[in-house]
Amino acid sequence: MAEKSKQLSSSLGVNEKSIAEIANECDLIFLAVKPQDLADSLIELSKTLPAKTILISIAAGKTTSFIEQQIGRDNPVIRVMPNTPAQVGKGVSAISAGKFATAADLAIATQLLSASGLVVEIAESQQDAVTALSGSGPAYFFKFVEEMIKSGVALGLSEEIATKLAVGTIAGSAAMLQESGLDAATLRENVTSPNGTTAAALKEFEKADLAQIVNNAMTAAKKRAQELA
Repeated sequence: MAEKSKQLSSSLGVNEKSIAEIANECDLIFLAVKPQDLADSLIELSKTLPAKTILISIAAGKTTSFIEQQIGRDNPVIRVMPNTPAQVGKGVSAISAGKFATAADLAIATQLLSASGLVVEIAESQQDAVTALSGSGPAYFFKFVEEMIKSGVALGLSEEIATKLAVGTIAGSAAMLQESGLDAATLRENVTSPNGTTAAALKEFEKADLAQIVNNAMTAAKKRAQELA
């Protein structure tokens, strides 16, 4: 890991420092490590961590109490579940305060995270459900678009045209959900003519029990988040 750090610092033109060195200089630290690596990182961090430094964790499944216990002090801890659309400023981040985090600490976290999209404050007990919905959610849409493109090609379209149509459709539909003031069910009903093409397609979804498939998938994601705790 040390050798990789040196290579990255050299190639990117950035300074290389240990976790302990960085901790001593920061007012706020993002904990962006894999859940299984968090404990070791916190042990190293706690050696020089200033008392008021805010810790913002995006480690899936790891609770604020776990972090508080590992560092052994009263630092403000905020747990966040972001998602990948943050890369284009369209993300969703759900935040929860730990035992020692104040409203002012939450305000700082919200301001920072707002640069990447929507920020929603929730009870920490809801974080695993959020992981299943918005945390993993982008992959559900990517998979659906992937299958739409494949089906479009199977029906005779070129992959290029099928991709443009599928991506444009999902983007336009999302915009309608955000801007129309109507809920998803109403928008679906508005585009579904009795005995029409859309009705025929939706009937196949019902036959396959799409609702149960979605529920099973999200339940599995929530369970996995709990296992990572």
